[in-house]
Amino acid sequence: MAEISSTPPLTRRSVADAHALIRPHIHATPVVTSRALSELASTPRSRNNNDGDGAARPRLRLWFKCENLQRVGAFKVRGAFHALERLKREPGWAEGGGRERGVVTHSSESPLTPPTGNHAQALALAARENNIPAHIVMPTVSMPAKIAATKGYGARVYLSGSTSAEREALAAQVMTDTGGARLIPPYDHPDIILGQGTVGLELQEQAAQLMATTDPYGTASSYSSSSSSSSSPLASPPRLDAIMTPCGGGGMLSGADDAKRGFERGQRVTSVSSATIADGLRTPLGEWPWRIIYERRLVSGMYSVTDDDIRAALRLVWERMKLVVEPSAVVGLAVALYNEDFRAMVEREAGERGWDLGLVLSGGNIGLDAVPGMLL
Repeated sequence: MAEISSTPPLTRRSVADAHALIRPHIHATPVVTSRALSELASTPRSRNNNDGDGAARPRLRLWFKCENLQRVGAFKVRGAFHALERLKREPGWAEGGGRERGVVTHSSESPLTPPTGNHAQALALAARENNIPAHIVMPTVSMPAKIAATKGYGARVYLSGSTSAEREALAAQVMTDTGGARLIPPYDHPDIILGQGTVGLELQEQAAQLMATTDPYGTASSYSSSSSSSSSPLASPPRLDAIMTPCGGGGMLSGADDAKRGFERGQRVTSVSSATIADGLRTPLGEWPWRIIYERRLVSGMYSVTDDDIRAALRLVWERMKLVVEPSAVVGLAVALYNEDFRAMVEREAGERGWDLGLVLSGGNIGLDAVPGMLL
Protein backbone atom coordinates (compact mmCIF):
# COMPACT_ATOMS: atom_id res chain seq x y z
CA MET A 1 0.00 0.00 0.00
CA ALA A 2 1.30 3.43 -0.89
CA GLU A 3 2.21 5.70 2.00
CA ILE A 4 -0.73 7.75 3.32
CA SER A 5 1.23 10.95 2.76
CA SER A 6 1.32 10.26 -0.97
CA THR A 7 -2.38 9.48 -1.47
CA PRO A 8 -4.58 11.95 -3.36
CA PRO A 9 -7.46 13.71 -1.60
CA LEU A 10 -10.76 11.88 -1.46
CA THR A 11 -12.68 13.82 -4.10
CA ARG A 12 -14.78 13.00 -7.14
CA ARG A 13 -11.85 13.98 -9.34
CA SER A 14 -9.53 11.53 -7.60
CA VAL A 15 -12.13 8.77 -7.92
CA ALA A 16 -12.27 9.49 -11.65
CA ASP A 17 -8.47 9.27 -11.78
CA ALA A 18 -8.64 5.94 -9.95
CA HIS A 19 -11.14 4.72 -12.53
CA ALA A 20 -8.74 5.58 -15.33
CA LEU A 21 -6.01 3.54 -13.61
CA ILE A 22 -8.06 0.38 -13.09
CA ARG A 23 -10.32 0.43 -16.15
CA PRO A 24 -8.12 -2.06 -18.08
CA HIS A 25 -8.34 -4.55 -15.21
CA ILE A 26 -12.03 -4.57 -14.28
CA HIS A 27 -15.40 -5.29 -15.84
CA ALA A 28 -17.77 -2.41 -16.47
CA THR A 29 -20.54 -4.40 -14.84
CA PRO A 30 -24.07 -3.85 -16.12
CA VAL A 31 -26.80 -1.75 -14.57
CA VAL A 32 -30.24 -3.34 -14.77
CA THR A 33 -33.68 -2.44 -13.54
CA SER A 34 -36.63 -4.52 -12.39
CA ARG A 35 -40.15 -3.25 -12.80
CA ALA A 36 -41.46 -6.06 -10.59
CA LEU A 37 -39.19 -5.18 -7.66
CA SER A 38 -39.80 -1.46 -8.16
CA GLU A 39 -43.54 -2.07 -7.93
CA LEU A 40 -43.05 -4.09 -4.74
CA ALA A 41 -40.93 -1.29 -3.26
CA SER A 42 -43.67 1.20 -4.17
CA THR A 43 -46.44 -0.85 -2.55
CA PRO A 44 -47.41 -0.03 1.07
CA ARG A 45 -46.58 -2.77 3.54
CA SER A 46 -49.58 -4.10 5.44
CA ARG A 47 -49.84 -3.25 9.12
CA ASN A 48 -52.07 -5.20 11.48
CA ASN A 49 -53.86 -6.75 8.48
CA ASN A 50 -55.21 -3.35 7.47
CA ASP A 51 -54.02 -3.54 3.86
CA GLY A 52 -51.24 -1.05 4.29
CA ASP A 53 -53.25 1.47 6.30
CA GLY A 54 -50.78 3.97 7.80
CA ALA A 55 -47.78 2.46 6.03
CA ALA A 56 -45.37 4.51 3.94
CA ARG A 57 -46.25 4.89 0.25
CA PRO A 58 -43.02 5.79 -1.55
CA ARG A 59 -42.60 5.73 -5.32
CA LEU A 60 -39.34 3.97 -6.10
CA ARG A 61 -37.66 3.08 -9.37
CA LEU A 62 -34.76 0.73 -8.70
CA TRP A 63 -31.52 0.54 -10.70
CA PHE A 64 -29.09 -2.26 -9.79
CA LYS A 65 -25.31 -2.18 -10.30
CA CYS A 66 -24.36 -5.83 -10.76
CA GLU A 67 -20.97 -6.13 -9.05
CA ASN A 68 -21.80 -9.80 -8.50
CA LEU A 69 -20.69 -10.09 -12.15
CA GLN A 70 -17.36 -8.37 -11.43
CA ARG A 71 -14.06 -10.25 -11.55
CA VAL A 72 -13.70 -12.55 -8.51
CA GLY A 73 -17.44 -12.03 -8.06
CA ALA A 74 -17.30 -8.83 -6.03
CA PHE A 75 -16.53 -5.10 -6.11
CA LYS A 76 -13.42 -5.69 -3.99
CA VAL A 77 -11.28 -6.17 -7.08
CA ARG A 78 -11.55 -2.42 -7.78
CA GLY A 79 -9.79 -1.42 -4.57
CA ALA A 80 -7.18 -4.17 -4.85
CA PHE A 81 -6.13 -3.17 -8.37
CA HIS A 82 -6.08 0.51 -7.49
CA ALA A 83 -3.95 -0.10 -4.39
CA LEU A 84 -1.40 -2.01 -6.46
CA GLU A 85 -1.37 0.56 -9.26
CA ARG A 86 -0.71 3.30 -6.70
CA LEU A 87 1.97 1.20 -4.99
CA LYS A 88 3.76 0.60 -8.29
CA ARG A 89 3.96 4.37 -8.73
CA GLU A 90 5.45 5.04 -5.28
CA PRO A 91 8.96 6.46 -5.76
CA GLY A 92 11.64 3.89 -4.98
CA TRP A 93 9.29 0.99 -4.24
CA ALA A 94 10.20 -1.18 -7.24
CA GLU A 95 13.86 -0.12 -7.26
CA GLY A 96 14.17 -1.01 -3.59
CA GLY A 97 13.00 -4.58 -4.07
CA GLY A 98 9.36 -4.00 -3.23
CA ARG A 99 8.10 -5.96 -6.22
CA GLU A 100 10.06 -9.06 -5.16
CA ARG A 101 8.93 -8.85 -1.52
CA GLY A 102 5.31 -8.58 -2.60
CA VAL A 103 2.14 -7.67 -0.75
CA VAL A 104 0.28 -9.13 2.21
CA THR A 105 -3.23 -8.91 3.58
CA HIS A 106 -5.44 -10.67 6.09
CA SER A 107 -9.11 -11.50 5.98
CA SER A 108 -11.24 -8.87 7.71
CA GLU A 109 -14.42 -10.87 8.25
CA SER A 110 -15.79 -11.95 11.61
CA PRO A 111 -14.56 -15.16 13.23
CA LEU A 112 -18.15 -16.11 14.06
CA THR A 113 -18.64 -17.84 10.71
CA PRO A 114 -16.48 -18.66 7.68
CA PRO A 115 -15.45 -15.44 5.92
CA THR A 116 -16.27 -14.64 2.32
CA GLY A 117 -12.64 -13.86 1.44
CA ASN A 118 -13.54 -11.41 -1.34
CA HIS A 119 -10.61 -9.06 -0.63
CA ALA A 120 -8.20 -11.98 -0.34
CA GLN A 121 -9.17 -13.26 -3.77
CA ALA A 122 -9.18 -9.77 -5.26
CA LEU A 123 -5.66 -8.99 -4.06
CA ALA A 124 -4.40 -12.41 -5.18
CA LEU A 125 -5.73 -11.77 -8.69
CA ALA A 126 -4.37 -8.22 -8.87
CA ALA A 127 -0.94 -9.38 -7.68
CA ARG A 128 -0.83 -12.24 -10.19
CA GLU A 129 -1.58 -9.93 -13.11
CA ASN A 130 1.22 -7.62 -11.95
CA ASN A 131 3.70 -10.47 -11.35
CA ILE A 132 3.92 -9.54 -7.67
CA PRO A 133 3.95 -12.19 -4.88
CA ALA A 134 0.84 -12.16 -2.72
CA HIS A 135 0.79 -13.44 0.88
CA ILE A 136 -2.71 -13.94 2.24
CA VAL A 137 -3.53 -14.66 5.90
CA MET A 138 -6.85 -16.47 6.31
CA PRO A 139 -8.49 -17.98 9.40
CA THR A 140 -8.49 -21.75 9.72
CA VAL A 141 -12.33 -21.57 9.74
CA SER A 142 -12.31 -20.30 6.16
CA MET A 143 -14.30 -22.38 3.73
CA PRO A 144 -12.01 -24.73 1.77
CA ALA A 145 -13.43 -23.38 -1.50
CA LYS A 146 -12.31 -19.85 -0.57
CA ILE A 147 -8.82 -21.01 0.34
CA ALA A 148 -8.60 -22.99 -2.89
CA ALA A 149 -9.79 -20.02 -4.95
CA THR A 150 -7.22 -17.72 -3.35
CA LYS A 151 -4.43 -20.22 -4.00
CA GLY A 152 -5.76 -20.65 -7.52
CA TYR A 153 -4.94 -17.00 -8.22
CA GLY A 154 -1.33 -17.74 -7.30
CA ALA A 155 -1.23 -16.46 -3.72
CA ARG A 156 0.56 -18.09 -0.82
CA VAL A 157 -2.01 -18.68 1.94
CA TYR A 158 -1.13 -18.69 5.65
CA LEU A 159 -3.73 -20.11 8.06
CA SER A 160 -4.17 -18.34 11.38
CA GLY A 161 -6.40 -18.34 14.42
CA SER A 162 -9.87 -16.93 14.02
CA THR A 163 -9.53 -13.68 15.97
CA SER A 164 -8.49 -10.42 14.33
CA ALA A 165 -5.54 -10.13 16.72
CA GLU A 166 -4.22 -13.53 15.61
CA ARG A 167 -4.63 -12.68 11.93
CA GLU A 168 -2.92 -9.32 12.31
CA ALA A 169 -0.05 -10.88 14.29
CA LEU A 170 0.57 -13.47 11.60
CA ALA A 171 0.39 -10.83 8.87
CA ALA A 172 3.01 -8.81 10.76
CA GLN A 173 5.21 -11.91 11.01
CA VAL A 174 4.87 -12.51 7.25
CA MET A 175 5.92 -8.92 6.61
CA THR A 176 9.02 -9.49 8.74
CA ASP A 177 9.86 -12.86 7.20
CA THR A 178 9.58 -11.50 3.65
CA GLY A 179 11.78 -8.53 4.45
CA GLY A 180 9.01 -6.01 4.13
CA ALA A 181 6.05 -7.19 2.03
CA ARG A 182 3.65 -4.25 1.92
CA LEU A 183 0.31 -4.52 3.73
CA ILE A 184 -2.81 -3.96 1.60
CA PRO A 185 -5.73 -3.59 4.06
CA PRO A 186 -9.21 -4.61 2.93
CA TYR A 187 -10.94 -1.23 3.36
CA ASP A 188 -9.29 1.22 5.74
CA HIS A 189 -7.02 3.16 3.38
CA PRO A 190 -7.68 6.01 0.88
CA ASP A 191 -6.35 4.01 -2.07
CA ILE A 192 -8.84 1.22 -1.39
CA ILE A 193 -11.69 3.71 -0.94
CA LEU A 194 -10.87 5.50 -4.19
CA GLY A 195 -10.85 2.21 -6.08
CA GLN A 196 -14.17 1.08 -4.62
CA GLY A 197 -15.67 4.50 -5.28
CA THR A 198 -15.45 3.86 -9.01
CA VAL A 199 -18.62 1.77 -8.61
CA GLY A 200 -20.53 4.98 -7.98
CA LEU A 201 -19.19 6.77 -11.04
CA GLU A 202 -20.16 3.90 -13.31
CA LEU A 203 -23.58 3.51 -11.70
CA GLN A 204 -24.43 7.19 -12.14
CA GLU A 205 -23.37 7.26 -15.78
CA GLN A 206 -24.97 3.96 -16.77
CA ALA A 207 -28.25 4.67 -15.00
CA ALA A 208 -28.48 8.08 -16.67
CA GLN A 209 -28.01 6.47 -20.08
CA LEU A 210 -30.70 3.90 -19.37
CA MET A 211 -33.12 6.55 -18.14
CA ALA A 212 -32.58 8.57 -21.30
CA THR A 213 -33.16 5.64 -23.65
CA THR A 214 -35.64 3.35 -21.89
CA ASP A 215 -38.96 4.02 -20.20
CA PRO A 216 -39.95 1.02 -18.07
CA TYR A 217 -41.82 3.19 -15.56
CA GLY A 218 -43.80 5.52 -17.82
CA THR A 219 -41.77 8.57 -16.82
CA ALA A 220 -40.33 9.62 -20.18
CA SER A 221 -41.52 13.21 -19.75
CA SER A 222 -39.21 13.57 -16.78
CA TYR A 223 -36.16 12.53 -18.75
CA SER A 224 -36.44 13.97 -22.24
CA SER A 225 -37.61 17.03 -24.12
CA SER A 226 -40.76 16.89 -26.21
CA SER A 227 -40.60 15.59 -29.76
CA SER A 228 -41.69 18.95 -31.12
CA SER A 229 -38.47 20.61 -29.95
CA SER A 230 -35.82 17.97 -30.44
CA SER A 231 -33.07 20.58 -30.56
CA SER A 232 -33.88 21.94 -27.10
CA PRO A 233 -31.93 20.79 -24.05
CA LEU A 234 -33.26 18.09 -21.77
CA ALA A 235 -36.17 19.31 -19.69
CA SER A 236 -34.71 17.51 -16.71
CA PRO A 237 -31.43 15.63 -17.21
CA PRO A 238 -31.75 12.01 -16.11
CA ARG A 239 -30.01 11.17 -12.87
CA LEU A 240 -30.27 9.05 -9.78
CA ASP A 241 -31.80 10.70 -6.74
CA ALA A 242 -29.78 8.53 -4.35
CA ILE A 243 -27.41 5.57 -4.20
CA MET A 244 -27.57 3.01 -1.41
CA THR A 245 -24.84 0.45 -0.74
CA PRO A 246 -24.20 -2.21 1.89
CA CYS A 247 -21.73 -1.07 4.54
CA GLY A 248 -19.25 -3.37 6.26
CA GLY A 249 -15.84 -1.80 6.73
CA GLY A 250 -17.10 1.13 4.67
CA GLY A 251 -14.54 1.05 1.86
CA MET A 252 -17.25 1.30 -0.79
CA LEU A 253 -19.71 3.51 1.09
CA SER A 254 -17.24 5.43 2.93
CA GLY A 255 -20.47 -1.65 8.98
CA ALA A 256 -23.08 -3.50 9.62
CA ASP A 257 -25.49 -2.04 12.17
CA ASP A 258 -22.41 -0.68 13.99
CA ALA A 259 -22.09 1.96 11.26
CA LYS A 260 -25.68 3.10 11.81
CA ARG A 261 -25.27 3.20 15.60
CA GLY A 262 -22.02 5.12 15.36
CA PHE A 263 -23.51 7.53 12.81
CA GLU A 264 -26.44 8.31 15.10
CA ARG A 265 -24.27 8.68 18.22
CA GLY A 266 -21.48 10.63 16.57
CA GLN A 267 -18.81 8.15 17.66
CA ARG A 268 -17.32 5.31 15.62
CA VAL A 269 -18.01 1.80 16.92
CA THR A 270 -14.67 -0.05 16.86
CA SER A 271 -15.75 -3.65 17.38
CA VAL A 272 -18.51 -5.90 16.08
CA SER A 273 -19.77 -9.15 17.60
CA SER A 274 -23.12 -9.57 15.88
CA ALA A 275 -24.25 -12.73 14.12
CA THR A 276 -25.98 -12.17 10.78
CA ILE A 277 -26.52 -13.95 7.50
CA ALA A 278 -24.82 -10.95 5.84
CA ASP A 279 -21.36 -12.21 6.77
CA GLY A 280 -19.57 -9.73 4.50
CA LEU A 281 -20.77 -6.87 6.73
CA ARG A 282 -19.48 -8.23 10.04
CA THR A 283 -16.54 -5.90 10.41
CA PRO A 284 -16.31 -2.51 12.14
CA LEU A 285 -16.31 0.71 10.19
CA GLY A 286 -12.75 1.82 9.45
CA GLU A 287 -11.21 5.13 10.49
CA TRP A 288 -10.90 6.49 6.95
CA PRO A 289 -14.45 5.56 5.94
CA TRP A 290 -15.70 7.13 9.19
CA ARG A 291 -14.11 10.43 8.23
CA ILE A 292 -16.02 10.37 4.94
CA ILE A 293 -19.33 9.10 6.28
CA TYR A 294 -19.61 11.17 9.45
CA GLU A 295 -16.96 13.86 9.74
CA ARG A 296 -17.34 15.10 6.14
CA ARG A 297 -21.09 14.39 6.17
CA LEU A 298 -21.00 12.80 2.72
CA VAL A 299 -23.54 10.13 3.70
CA SER A 300 -27.04 11.40 4.44
CA GLY A 301 -28.40 8.43 6.36
CA MET A 302 -27.83 4.90 7.62
CA TYR A 303 -30.49 2.17 7.86
CA SER A 304 -30.57 -1.41 9.12
CA VAL A 305 -32.70 -4.47 8.42
CA THR A 306 -33.26 -7.89 9.96
CA ASP A 307 -31.96 -11.23 8.74
CA ASP A 308 -35.53 -12.13 7.75
CA ASP A 309 -35.67 -9.00 5.60
CA ILE A 310 -32.36 -9.96 3.97
CA ARG A 311 -33.57 -13.50 3.25
CA ALA A 312 -36.75 -12.16 1.66
CA ALA A 313 -34.81 -9.73 -0.54
CA LEU A 314 -32.32 -12.46 -1.47
CA ARG A 315 -35.13 -14.75 -2.62
CA LEU A 316 -36.63 -11.95 -4.72
CA VAL A 317 -33.35 -11.26 -6.53
CA TRP A 318 -32.75 -14.94 -7.17
CA GLU A 319 -36.30 -15.64 -8.35
CA ARG A 320 -37.33 -12.40 -10.08
CA MET A 321 -34.00 -11.14 -11.47
CA LYS A 322 -32.30 -14.53 -11.95
CA LEU A 323 -29.08 -13.17 -10.45
CA VAL A 324 -26.77 -15.06 -8.08
CA VAL A 325 -25.92 -12.71 -5.21
CA GLU A 326 -24.73 -13.16 -1.64
CA PRO A 327 -26.80 -11.97 1.36
CA SER A 328 -24.70 -8.85 1.98
CA ALA A 329 -25.44 -7.69 -1.55
CA VAL A 330 -29.18 -7.30 -1.03
CA VAL A 331 -29.16 -5.27 2.18
CA GLY A 332 -29.87 -2.06 0.24
CA LEU A 333 -32.83 -3.67 -1.50
CA ALA A 334 -34.09 -4.95 1.85
CA VAL A 335 -34.04 -1.37 3.17
CA ALA A 336 -36.00 -0.13 0.14
CA LEU A 337 -38.57 -2.89 0.58
CA TYR A 338 -38.94 -3.21 4.34
CA ASN A 339 -37.43 -0.32 6.33
CA GLU A 340 -40.35 1.98 7.13
CA ASP A 341 -38.12 4.88 8.24
CA PHE A 342 -36.41 4.92 4.85
CA ARG A 343 -39.63 4.42 2.93
CA ALA A 344 -41.37 7.21 4.81
CA MET A 345 -38.42 9.52 4.14
CA VAL A 346 -38.67 8.86 0.40
CA GLU A 347 -42.42 9.47 0.43
CA ARG A 348 -41.92 12.72 2.32
CA GLU A 349 -39.05 14.08 0.26
CA ALA A 350 -39.88 12.77 -3.22
CA GLY A 351 -43.64 13.19 -3.29
CA GLU A 352 -45.53 12.04 -6.37
CA ARG A 353 -42.49 12.08 -8.63
CA GLY A 354 -40.69 9.45 -6.52
CA TRP A 355 -37.05 8.50 -6.50
CA ASP A 356 -34.72 6.79 -8.93
CA LEU A 357 -32.65 4.75 -6.47
CA GLY A 358 -29.33 3.13 -7.34
CA LEU A 359 -28.57 -0.10 -5.47
CA VAL A 360 -25.21 -1.90 -5.53
CA LEU A 361 -25.36 -5.69 -5.67
CA SER A 362 -21.92 -5.90 -4.11
CA GLY A 363 -21.04 -9.56 -4.69
CA GLY A 364 -22.13 -13.06 -5.59
CA ASN A 365 -19.73 -15.38 -3.82
CA ILE A 366 -21.82 -18.11 -2.27
CA GLY A 367 -21.46 -21.87 -2.28
CA LEU A 368 -24.36 -24.01 -3.46
CA ASP A 369 -24.21 -25.98 -0.23
CA ALA A 370 -25.01 -22.80 1.70
CA VAL A 371 -28.11 -21.89 -0.32
CA PRO A 372 -30.71 -23.91 1.66
CA GLY A 373 -29.70 -22.31 4.95
CA MET A 374 -30.00 -18.83 3.45
CA LEU A 375 -33.65 -19.34 2.60
CA LEU A 376 -34.86 -20.80 5.92
